[in-house]
Amino acid sequence: MEVRRLLDIILVAVKLKDTTRHCYTSKGRRESVAEHSWLMTLMAFFMRDEFPEADMDKVIRMCIIHDLGECFTGDIPAFEKNKAHEELEEKLLYSWVSSLPKEYETEMRELYEEMAERKTVEAQIYKAIDGLEAVIQHNESDLSTWIPKEYQLNLTYAEDKVEFSDYLKSLRQAIREDTIKKIDEAK
Repeated sequence: MEVRRLLDIILVAVKLKDTTRHCYTSKGRRESVAEHSWLMTLMAFFMRDEFPEADMDKVIRMCIIHDLGECFTGDIPAFEKNKAHEELEEKLLYSWVSSLPKEYETEMRELYEEMAERKTVEAQIYKAIDGLEAVIQHNESDLSTWIPKEYQLNLTYAEDKVEFSDYLKSLRQAIREDTIKKIDEAK
């Protein structure tokens, strides 16, 4: 890829470093979308041995690109995001993707379609990691940053996304135990 073209692409993606999420870090600042994607990618890297049937390099690619649409719309928490938000984000994202060099456009479109359909084990793993990372990060943040509905959400969020895997169900249970401990210690 020509270097100027690469820089143009990166200068869009770099916006995710300053696009904050609803969640806070353990030191009390807002988490960025880029940090969320990075931790998801690291989780996928360390889960490779748990899913020998899966193309975990593909899962890592999914984790890296999954929130690029938020370069254009910002982050909207899952409990506030609606169909109109999703459609706008997809429209803006696909407009940008269509401007990419053909091979990257094709690969990204295929990955986004696979992620949306969630029929492959790779797409299911990516989506589970996306939800699990959010609850892990909430467990890391101070309870004073939680809104009331998050006490219940952190106990149940992503349960539906881990059902296909005993390993991910066990991870979800361990995260739930951490949530309960965090809430109990604050009492």
